[in-house]
Amino acid sequence: MPGENLTRAEARERAAVVSTSSYDVVLDLTRDEKVFGSTTTIRFSARGDGGATHLDLLAESVERIVLNGRDIPTGAFDGTHIALTDLDAQNELRVEATCRYMNTGEGLHRFVDPVDDEVYLYSQFEVADSRRVFAVFEQPDLKASFTFTVTAPEHWTVVSNSPVEERTEPSGDGRGSRTWRFAPTEVISSYLTAIVAGPYHGVTGELTSRDGRTIPLGVYCRASLAEFLDAEEIMAITRAGFAFYEEAFDRPYPFTKYDQLFVPEFNAGAMENAGAVTFLENYVFRSKVPEATVERRAVTILHELAHMWFGDLVTMRWWNDLWLNESFAEYVSHLAVAEATRWTTAWTTFSSLEKSWAYKQDQLPSTHPVVAPINDLEDVEVNFDGITYAKGASVLKQLVAWVGRESFETGVQRYFTKHAYGNTELSDLLVELEATSGRDLAAWSSLWLEEAGVTLLRPQVEIADDGTIASFTILQEAPVEHPTLRPHRLVVGGYDVVGEGTDARLERTVRVELDVRETGERTEVPELSGRKRPDLILLNDEDLAYAKIRLDEASLATATAHLGGFAESLPRALVLAAAWDMTRDGEWSARQFLDLALRAVATETDSTVVMVLLRQVATALGSYVAPEARASVGSEVVGRLHQLAAAAEPGSDTQLQLVRTLAGHATADEHLEVLEQLLTGSAERAGLPGLAVDTDLRWTLLQGLVAGGRAGEARIAAELERDSTATGQQQAARARAMVPTPANKQQAWSDVVECDNLPNAVQSNVIAGFGHVHDRTLLAPFVGRYFDVLEPIWEERTNEMAQNVVIGLYPDRLAGLADEVGVDVVAATRAWLDEHADAPASLRRLVVENLDAAERAVRAQEADRSRG
Repeated sequence: MPGENLTRAEARERAAVVSTSSYDVVLDLTRDEKVFGSTTTIRFSARGDGGATHLDLLAESVERIVLNGRDIPTGAFDGTHIALTDLDAQNELRVEATCRYMNTGEGLHRFVDPVDDEVYLYSQFEVADSRRVFAVFEQPDLKASFTFTVTAPEHWTVVSNSPVEERTEPSGDGRGSRTWRFAPTEVISSYLTAIVAGPYHGVTGELTSRDGRTIPLGVYCRASLAEFLDAEEIMAITRAGFAFYEEAFDRPYPFTKYDQLFVPEFNAGAMENAGAVTFLENYVFRSKVPEATVERRAVTILHELAHMWFGDLVTMRWWNDLWLNESFAEYVSHLAVAEATRWTTAWTTFSSLEKSWAYKQDQLPSTHPVVAPINDLEDVEVNFDGITYAKGASVLKQLVAWVGRESFETGVQRYFTKHAYGNTELSDLLVELEATSGRDLAAWSSLWLEEAGVTLLRPQVEIADDGTIASFTILQEAPVEHPTLRPHRLVVGGYDVVGEGTDARLERTVRVELDVRETGERTEVPELSGRKRPDLILLNDEDLAYAKIRLDEASLATATAHLGGFAESLPRALVLAAAWDMTRDGEWSARQFLDLALRAVATETDSTVVMVLLRQVATALGSYVAPEARASVGSEVVGRLHQLAAAAEPGSDTQLQLVRTLAGHATADEHLEVLEQLLTGSAERAGLPGLAVDTDLRWTLLQGLVAGGRAGEARIAAELERDSTATGQQQAARARAMVPTPANKQQAWSDVVECDNLPNAVQSNVIAGFGHVHDRTLLAPFVGRYFDVLEPIWEERTNEMAQNVVIGLYPDRLAGLADEVGVDVVAATRAWLDEHADAPASLRRLVVENLDAAERAVRAQEADRSRG
């Protein structure tokens, strides 16, 4: 019998034996706070007389198993599977089990709201956690129709994939239960099923699908967050997405209703359960958030809506095509946001946020082809990464530019028609795109989807005596580890400085669109020869291609001097991305980048670009500045952040983002005093008029004071009394872990590593607080202990909880500080990898990625030291 893991080969073998038809799942949520009842009846066919297979189930116990009317000994259940033998051609299997609630964001997650002590449940089944709730053939290609029946407290709301078909009357005393029976679902994969239950607050609406059906809409959150739920805004974005997708896909919405539920302690941004999408509760905004976050929510809403067609209607056969689900949804959601909502610069967001994630991931030693080899469930668990989402979406964007948008959309429409409610592989989509575009995509697939790595494009400019361009060449470089050159469709833009002084602007005067071939180590651009040299030449203007770029020396100087002169946000973002990439690669000093980034923030109007820049400022200051210069540079940066915040428009988005960043880095008394003044309601005295210090900003300011040694347990407890919500508890846990004493760091370590009772959201906050230090020697005692616990944590914790520990507690903040802290993190990591060659591959991958970040930091510090 296979273990809790499932290999691709095992899934293929089981699919050759079993074909599923329907599930009836009956859940009793009224037992107690730890377990619930689960009874599953499965109807399926089996090929071959007397066949054998196994069923998946992670349960506390199994009380009864009945196959085709005969009882099977419960010993057939080994804790993870039920062995099935002597199968008939047509089978009915009934499994009665007791399952356990989770607090890890997996399976059926149970949460108690501290505001009113109400219980809220939600399911999260991707990748393979529906088996924590009911007995199931847990793999995406064994689709079926699911009918859920749920008994729960009578005052609850219960939501599933399909509408309620029948609901019993409540007992009337307020303490009884009632039963909800849902209509059978369309044919879907088990990981797309959902149960959400509790006294959720709901707002309903409807829309008319293109086929004339009325589609009920629902937006839900916990009752204690009801006042903050902007349901009409969420439904407006949803209606825009419905209209956009039904037109683009030439196919009406494939399910019967569409609910969106914002749930507590969610591990991801959202999950595309068919007709019942779950979202991270942070998207219910109880305080002011940057516009970047509001836009990100819109992208997420339309990403999950796109999955209703691509992923739910048509589903991958196995997880090696996970990328296709996520990349497609990521590409079309940005397209929909840009063309159907108020966020018309969504492609700037994509370039700044998504592509930077992809480029970073693609330079790791663990990078993989877009079509990744997924041998088992453990492989896929660590594969929700920048390649699967962002690189894949970038590649699809370039493919659309190459084959033409009309051909692409027609091919997708034919794909949906041919494979509705079925399972597919990549080749099924490529067949349709080849037919509609007339292009052979085999070579494209080989180069872009089956080879890893990102290439670098450099301009080579030769200037004639008269100042015109004698020749312009694009040089393509591939990394040694992944030497494949690729074809690129891109635009070369030429910009000139027009006007003087503060009125100077950068105006595009040249646009050349061309193909860089896969053999193109050198691609000549004759269209530029003989022209007056533009002041700035930008490779990959309009961001069609997936490639790192560099600016020539003259263009970089122009960009640095006139960055605010671009009329549009996208070319500005591309220049900043190139500067950041140069910094990460050690071609530019961290101090040069910090100067450019802080000057850019002063004039930047795009909220996402500001957010990304300030994250990069934090990374550069924390990891890339030479250690001996970090204190002085940090003080200067924090001072500039304060000046920029004071100069920003009062109450503006940029002001808020700058203050948040300031709080994370303040160490000097004068800057900590600014936080103190803001927290006590003296924004004017702090030089920051117009700043609204609301609930969440108060926590940010207090945490800055705690990390700076100016506040402790008494003030944390007082703030928690003001905000005794779940979010308040999480923020208090983070603040306590920030207290800069050895005893508090030890307590945080014990809470995360030595105990296993923290809910996922609290665990994440404690980890974040533990690593937030200004005195890095506080972390030194935990380096050896970190490596000692890696394998036990990986073996004993669920995947989500284990990954949080392995990534979050890695002591990379000590990289390059061996002399100061007495420990060499890079050497310790290499030693662990050498000594643990037999550790699980997915664990080793995460450690290798951690090592790469530390090694890159050391190289960047040396570059800053030599260039700074």
